[in-house]
Amino acid sequence: MLVRTAEFVKSSASFKACPNPDRPEYAFVGRSNVGKSSLINMLCGNKKLAKISSTPGKTRLINHFSINNSWYLVDLPGYGYAKLPKSMASTFDKTLSGYLTQRDNLFCVFVLIDSRIPPQAIDVNFINRIGQWQIPLALVFTKIDKTAQQQRNSHILEFKTKIMETWEELPPCFCTSIINKSGKAEILEFVEKCNLENNMA
Repeated sequence: MLVRTAEFVKSSASFKACPNPDRPEYAFVGRSNVGKSSLINMLCGNKKLAKISSTPGKTRLINHFSINNSWYLVDLPGYGYAKLPKSMASTFDKTLSGYLTQRDNLFCVFVLIDSRIPPQAIDVNFINRIGQWQIPLALVFTKIDKTAQQQRNSHILEFKTKIMETWEELPPCFCTSIINKSGKAEILEFVEKCNLENNMA
């Protein structure tokens, strides 16, 4: 798939304020500072599409982008904001869970995992929640260029092993790097395949 157009549509404080569910949606979510905005910009070929910040919790709304006028890419609030007040973190969690459980046109949730570190319980727990809600998901291991290959592969294997403790089948997995654009073609091909399988291409 080629991304010919990528346009910001709107930011919403809740799923009720999101755009009409008239096309497939693919949402991206992850723990704060996992590289979500950078990944979205890489996929769309636009470095300024999603705002990048070193401050955890920058994405506080549900952000919709129209891709090729045929599907939505959705930038979701993250989870695990250690530096935010509990009340604010709770609001983000309600916004996130409300969207994930109520958005009927959500085809897949891409959960971003930092490949530089060992498995984190907060990531595993969040993925298990999505599984309990029976929402299709894929795992995206980010920043694969930031560590030695052996260490990175070890972390990814550990994470997959941890997931298989509660899952019958491993979700689709992608490894990405903003530097060399690893994973871009694979993720976009996955989206295209999902659209075709649902007669939405």
